[in-house]
Amino acid sequence: MATADRHGARRAGEQPPTSFLPVRRGARSWFPKALRPLAGWRGGAAPLHFFLLLLLNACAPAPPPCPAGTGPATVAEAYFGRNVRDREEVSEAEWRAFLADTVTPAFPDGLTAFDGAGQWRNREGRIAQERSKALVVVLPGATAEQARARIRPIEEAWKARFHQQSVLTLYRAACVGF
Repeated sequence: MATADRHGARRAGEQPPTSFLPVRRGARSWFPKALRPLAGWRGGAAPLHFFLLLLLNACAPAPPPCPAGTGPATVAEAYFGRNVRDREEVSEAEWRAFLADTVTPAFPDGLTAFDGAGQWRNREGRIAQERSKALVVVLPGATAEQARARIRPIEEAWKARFHQQSVLTLYRAACVGF
């Protein structure tokens, strides 16, 4: 085994160390055994590099704050298709009734609803088109998970009432001011 003098100098022809950390054979490691495969553990510098990456990630800056006069919110957008199999599309009167008895009680502080026209490629490769209703709800201080919990019952009610397969819903973070 190669040895170094007390200043770390090696003799000619000897291999340089593979680690900046002294590793003794048979010594217990400070690096957790469960994380060794993730770090490419070979007893060298990899555990130190892995640890430093974890440490740096923990110090990542938070997202920038909202501008003065605004606050964080989640905006939820839900798109309700109006085509119904084996019958006419959902009428304006049916939409107004759904809005009044299902959506408004869930979001009494306010919402925006408007007409949409969607399209997608169906299984046969043809473009299918459908009129829709879009719903936008701004939830100040809510997370996406909280917004999802509030929108989900409305999606389920729409699917059950009008025999729909799905409701497209988007969630995004925003800074809002009123």
